[in-house]
Amino acid sequence: MVGPDYSRPSVETPLAFKEGGAREDSAASVASRKGWRPAAPNDGAERGDWWRVFNDPTLDRLVRAVDVDNQSLRAQIAAYEQARGFVAQARASLFPTVIGAPNVTRSRVGGSERTTVSLQGQASWELDLFGRIRRTIESEVATAQASAADLALVRLTIQAEVATNYLSLRYQDSLQRVFDENIAGFKKSLAITENQYAAGVAARSDVITAQTLLQTTQAQAIAIGLQRAIFEHAIATLTGRPPSELSLPVAPLAARPPAVPVGIPSTLLERRPDIAQAERTVQAQSELIGAAVAAFYPTLTLSASGGVSGLASNGIFSAANQVWSVAAAGTEVFYDGGARAAALRIARAAHDAAVANYRQTVLTAFGEVENGLSGVRILGRQQAAQDAAVASAQRGVEITLNEYRAGTQNFTTVVTAQSLALNAQITALQIRLNRFTTAVSLIRALGGGWDVRSLPTGDDLRGTRLPIDTGPAVRTDE
Repeated sequence: MVGPDYSRPSVETPLAFKEGGAREDSAASVASRKGWRPAAPNDGAERGDWWRVFNDPTLDRLVRAVDVDNQSLRAQIAAYEQARGFVAQARASLFPTVIGAPNVTRSRVGGSERTTVSLQGQASWELDLFGRIRRTIESEVATAQASAADLALVRLTIQAEVATNYLSLRYQDSLQRVFDENIAGFKKSLAITENQYAAGVAARSDVITAQTLLQTTQAQAIAIGLQRAIFEHAIATLTGRPPSELSLPVAPLAARPPAVPVGIPSTLLERRPDIAQAERTVQAQSELIGAAVAAFYPTLTLSASGGVSGLASNGIFSAANQVWSVAAAGTEVFYDGGARAAALRIARAAHDAAVANYRQTVLTAFGEVENGLSGVRILGRQQAAQDAAVASAQRGVEITLNEYRAGTQNFTTVVTAQSLALNAQITALQIRLNRFTTAVSLIRALGGGWDVRSLPTGDDLRGTRLPIDTGPAVRTDE
């Protein structure tokens, strides 16, 4: 097999994530750059069904529905099956082509009729002397593996989108509760101002201000229903159902997101389907370089034909009617105007582009993980500070309302305190949602429990063996 043998491109792998996570020793880091290292599963990480860390049966049911009815996922499954077909099509070139050509002719010559019978078969076989066909097969195998990684990426992306929409819907439910509780409080304040006004110790403007605050808050609470409906409809679409067939009961957003195990940076090369897709594309392009090099070498084709041909009156299978031939033909292109050299340049340029894309994909992956880790850390601190602000704001409402009852404070101060408390609660709830969605983004950035062992092996795709479990070590030859 002429041309370059594939080796995985080197990438710069940090020893540790900047924003946290475990640190690996330098020897392991160097080994990870040379090839897929033996897998060291993290028992603390959720495998495959990553959304289960949120401990929500409704979310579990919705995400599982993605594999059943999501049409985008079905389209990607079909694309993967097509890629498997291309492997089989390329592999068929390794074998001879056999053609049968039966023919029966009835003719009249002069005063006599005759029947001529021809039962012949032809076979041709191009010998893969310099590996052009085998390189093409390996390219198609790598492309099919890239398609399998694409399938995993689409599945993970849709699952993460379902989870994000579901959490946003639960945020709307919790926001509705916040507004309902504040509306109840504002109604009590309105009753207090009306009593104060009736007693002659408050102005009519206090009553109008209290009514305005209540009515404005009620209008905002009504608008929450629209946002909730939008998220519910989006979830229905992602799970492959008409929006009219999905109704989710009201439930609050949980208090805090789950912890996400991170691991060491080099494992990210094994856990992200987009990285696996980019790396498999590099091999596919590398093998095409070999196919382009093989075009500079001669081709040898063996052919044979045989059967019977002649008059039926002689006996169809008589010795007189038996024919056969065997031939070998070689071809070599001496001049093509630079077409083969141009094809080789194209193949090498495509390989270089695939390498650059692979390295950029790795860099992007590390950046997404760092962003997720930053979000987990910073949002946790912000949540604690905002919760303290909510407690202070609610205490302020109690104090100013008591002062207003005692006649030592004007109602404008009460309204200001109530508005501050409502805004503080909304902000705290938004931060909580951001913590949950950041956890989803971090899990997605870490591959969602997927790893490269999930890819079909070359033998599986070539059809030389049935798919089996590859065991605890990641394959280095596929």
